[in-house]
Amino acid sequence: MTESAVWPARSRMRPLGGDQTTIHDGFWAERLRVNRERTIPHGLGQLRRAGTLDNLRLAAGAAAGDYRADADSGGAVLPFLDSDVYKWLEAVGWAGDDGLRAAADEVIAVVAAAQRPDGYVNSFVQVVRDGRPYQDLAWGHELYCLGHLVQAGIAWHRALGDDRLLDIATRAVDHAYDALGEEGIDGHPEIEMALVELARVRGEPRYTEFAARMLDRRGHGRLGEGRFGPAYWQDHAPVRTATEVAGHAVRQLYLDCGAVDVAVERGDTELLDAVRRRWDDMVRTRRYLTGALGSRHRDEAFGDPYELPPDRAYAETCAAIASVMLAWRLLLATGEPAYADDIERAMFNGVLSGLSRSGTEFFYTNPLHRRTHRTYEPAGHGQRAPWQACACCPPNLMRLLSSWPHYLATGDETGLQIHQYATSTIRVGEAEIAVRTHYPWDGRVDVSVMRSPQRPWTLALRVPGWCAGATLAVAGQEPLPVAAGYAERTRVWAPGDRVTLDLPLPARCTEPDPRVDAVRGCVAFERGPIVYCVESADLPETVDVDDLRWDPAREVVAVPRPELGEEWVGLDVPVTGGGVASAIPYHAWANRGPGGMRVWLPR
Repeated sequence: MTESAVWPARSRMRPLGGDQTTIHDGFWAERLRVNRERTIPHGLGQLRRAGTLDNLRLAAGAAAGDYRADADSGGAVLPFLDSDVYKWLEAVGWAGDDGLRAAADEVIAVVAAAQRPDGYVNSFVQVVRDGRPYQDLAWGHELYCLGHLVQAGIAWHRALGDDRLLDIATRAVDHAYDALGEEGIDGHPEIEMALVELARVRGEPRYTEFAARMLDRRGHGRLGEGRFGPAYWQDHAPVRTATEVAGHAVRQLYLDCGAVDVAVERGDTELLDAVRRRWDDMVRTRRYLTGALGSRHRDEAFGDPYELPPDRAYAETCAAIASVMLAWRLLLATGEPAYADDIERAMFNGVLSGLSRSGTEFFYTNPLHRRTHRTYEPAGHGQRAPWQACACCPPNLMRLLSSWPHYLATGDETGLQIHQYATSTIRVGEAEIAVRTHYPWDGRVDVSVMRSPQRPWTLALRVPGWCAGATLAVAGQEPLPVAAGYAERTRVWAPGDRVTLDLPLPARCTEPDPRVDAVRGCVAFERGPIVYCVESADLPETVDVDDLRWDPAREVVAVPRPELGEEWVGLDVPVTGGGVASAIPYHAWANRGPGGMRVWLPR
């Protein structure tokens, strides 16, 4: 059934091409429309306003002026702003919009002009650091930026058949390979997964070997202590033996993305198992209910096990995005549905919270509690911003949303697997299905077979781990109970055959692990894949969100919230004193002003 010729046979599932999945309507169609029509165009305007594009023009010698970038917490000028341009270009590549592609032509031309004859391109090094490459691998982010350039090139190659960026990226990688092929690692992992993708596209195994060598070098103290110690950049323990996630959350997750890619390419079960152990430990001890990751502001890092303060959560948007990228790779490698559940939790909660409903304002950090009465804060604090000095998150959101249709389904020799639900059309080989659903607000998923080969194949639909009482009906037969995992049916399908998956969506009261001290004695509320919060905008002026207490003697009730969006569902949560608190999806908070908010309510 699968058509993915460049994907390794060792992978349990195969991703589909960009033209094989089309989202037509519903929740995700709206999010993708806003991303395409508002967020990506807004991003280009901000890249121009911030001077990020002008920095590349300076590198090309086509402009005069000073390099524009703010400083990090240590006072050093941010050296990684080229990556924001590359992530934006990747978003355009996946978006499938002619107008955006036309606007991107100017940006591609700027990148091409900035590239030196030897293939090297990095505006910070070329303008600020006298053009000498690879002198500060610990903090310079050169290979990190290069990895994002590679991924932009791959997006344009796969989605559009346009190799302009891919050719630029390949020449830049070849320069790095010649200079660093036998030594050196970047303080911020990213290039490892990009190299494996480049190897698949170019048919060049040496790029995978380059990535594998960087993985094996890590964990031996080569990067030094730095400001936060070697664990900050995962240089404290070898990738194959480290048992826990540690340090900067995005760095760890990007590193493990590369490790999975290398493991799958080389059939390296030891390396894959090491990543899985770290993932399992992270989900059990260091992940917020929203799928967010990272509890420490000082170094943007994972904290100790069960150190998950809701009000001081760092929960960087990029970390939630990175978790989606890693869970996707683990899903492809193993075929285990829990990873698809993890993607769903992160996307509906920890990722989307980073983006306003308007599509033009962003959160860098995503706390689970914001107090009504706070110490002095500058104007705008606690609100999403149109851009950020360190703008890694906005274009990261753009590229993930543009590529979201790729995460819906996979194919293999046995058939088709549906992991995420949206009204869509999915095509694999001779088979084509149409999915109709109002998910996540309604749990009914209808799948109609439009075309089918005249031989048996298996249709698999994910039943989320949070769901109890799911049923599956096939071709007019009686609905039968199905357990969490994949509900599979194998038969010779005919056009017109219909499958209905029914996922009950009662409101759920969630208890925290008692070892999470910060929320012990509290509860949170979920419905389907959605985590809910109570926001002061829904409370009378005389009621403080921090004073609310859950009343377990009364039921939580699902209620329509049409003012938030078509078909949206909120929850009425009973609180002590006989009243109710109206809860909204967590990802939608802070769209009505910077008020108080909390996910966990005390008993």
